Amino acid sequence: MRWLNFLMLVMAWGTGAAALAQMPTYRLGRAPSAEEVRAVDLIVGPAGKELPPGKGTALEGAPIFAKRCAHCHGANGEGKGGFPRLVGGTLHPFATTVWSMIHSSMPRALPDAAVREGTLRADEVYALTAFLLSKNGIIKETDLLDEKSLPRIHMPTRDRRLDRLAPR
Repeated sequence: MRWLNFLMLVMAWGTGAAALAQMPTYRLGRAPSAEEVRAVDLIVGPAGKELPPGKGTALEGAPIFAKRCAHCHGANGEGKGGFPRLVGGTLHPFATTVWSMIHSSMPRALPDAAVREGTLRADEVYALTAFLLSKNGIIKETDLLDEKSLPRIHMPTRDRRLDRLAPR
C-alpha cells in the first residue's frame, strides 16, 4: 500500500512539472548564437589541448588586474570582502585550470564598477594567468604564456594534491 501512495505522489509531482513547463514565455532576451556559446563554453583540461591562441606576460597582466580584478580581490590579490585571495593561497594542481576559471567566470558582473561578466579576450586571460602565477612565485614577470607554454608549467601543489586523490 505504501508503494501505491508513493507512486501517486510521484505522478502528482510529474503532472505539476509538466504544467509548469507549459507556462507562457515572457519574450525577454534572445537565444545566444553558437559563437557566443562557444566563447564561454570552453573547458580546458590539464593537457591544454582546448586552449585558444593567445599570449601574455605578468607585466601585461598587472594593469588588467588593477582595472578588472582588484575591485574584488584586492590590489595585491590578498582577497577582500568575502572574495578569495589569489596570492599566497591554495593553488590549483594545473595552470590550465587557473586559465579556465579566469576565462569562464571572471570578472563577475559588477554593475557599480561597470564590469560585465565574461568580457576578457584570450590575450588578457593569458596575461592575468601569468600575473597570478608570477605573484605566487611560479614563473617570472617576463615569462610569456601561450597555448603551448601554459600546460608545461608544473604547479607546486600538483603532486601533493594528485597523491591525495590517487596514492602511488
